[in-house]
Amino acid sequence: MTESVEEFAARARAWLDDNMPRLEPNVVPRAGRDDEGAWQRARELQQRLYAGGFAGICFPREYGGLGLDVAYQKAFDAEAVDYEMPLILNVPTFTICCATLLDAGTEAQKRQHISAALRGEEVLVQLLSEPGGGSDLAGLITRAERDGQHWVINGAKTWSTSAFAADYGLLLARTDPTVPKHDGLTMFLVPVHAPGVTLRRIEQVDGSNEFCEEFFDGLRVDDAAVVGEVNKGWDVAGRLLFHERRAVGQGSEFASGRGRERAEDSYADFFALADAAGLADDPLTQDKVGRVLARRMVRDSLVEYVSEAMRAGNLPPAAGSIIRLFHSDVTFLQVDTAMEIAGPLGVVDDVDQLRKAGQRYLSRQTVALGGGSDEMARNVIGERVLGLPREYAADRGVPFNQVRHNAAKGAAGQP
Repeated sequence: MTESVEEFAARARAWLDDNMPRLEPNVVPRAGRDDEGAWQRARELQQRLYAGGFAGICFPREYGGLGLDVAYQKAFDAEAVDYEMPLILNVPTFTICCATLLDAGTEAQKRQHISAALRGEEVLVQLLSEPGGGSDLAGLITRAERDGQHWVINGAKTWSTSAFAADYGLLLARTDPTVPKHDGLTMFLVPVHAPGVTLRRIEQVDGSNEFCEEFFDGLRVDDAAVVGEVNKGWDVAGRLLFHERRAVGQGSEFASGRGRERAEDSYADFFALADAAGLADDPLTQDKVGRVLARRMVRDSLVEYVSEAMRAGNLPPAAGSIIRLFHSDVTFLQVDTAMEIAGPLGVVDDVDQLRKAGQRYLSRQTVALGGGSDEMARNVIGERVLGLPREYAADRGVPFNQVRHNAAKGAAGQP
């Protein structure tokens, strides 16, 4: 018989105390996505969770999970808040890639890759954006062509989060340029470090290099790599984007652990930041901090409400963009407020909290791009949640090889 949520929480509490490292007060654990050591540490912690029977609480049992309701995951997260957790595995491995495989993968893909990820043996990432693609994901030009029993993939992807640390990636490629852009795509699950793949890390303005670019030059995969149906990859991409927007907005039941991975929620807290800046007793600073904390509470309540409504069918899947967009809004407020408090000290001071405020501000815009841009989120909400008319698109219904591109002659299947 399934134990009650309360019994499960009590068992988790005892296990965590015996098996997982406790977080030190006011210390953020090593979790930088560009730090290879942090990824190795995350794999080790995930292996502990799996061995203890607390990995993949909401994933089906046949794929290595526990097959339990989201209430059990929430109970575990509440117990685990004071312990070090492999948070960097949540996005994109569990909440996006594994969730997408659960929806669209073959039985063999689910049994192999979801199980391996839950055991801490595999990291999965997305390989979607392209150097010249902007926000038009369906306009991609990376191609996969049939060669006997294999597919040969050529092209490039960019802004792939933590691909250097991954084993496999979900890659969307064009398999038929003679039909409209959404209709000729196929999703593949490809090895990231295979012959035919060149990976480079991208140096950002804040000094981090978690994002990568990949070049595919004759990467060969067989039909076992196809996720979903050939030329139906946009259906799979739609599910992936649904899971991504929920994940970025912190509304996925497949995430494990409730701690904040990124610095915007972990200045240990804003009170420590204000104290480091010498402004702890300043009424204006206290008001700014209060606004941030209040907005966080609204965000958390919105995530709970929208997620529950989607699970119950009272809101469409596109409503995930609501929490994705509000998460961006809250993060901007947090990052901007932190920089206002730190002031010039966020640029020149050696105090940890102050320096982090300045460093995070340099990359504040990334939160407006993950899971699609804020502008795309507004379009999705307007068109698919509120039912407003769709934007005009000149290439709608036009075969992809007849669409004009700002590309060199011969690119994208053009004559």
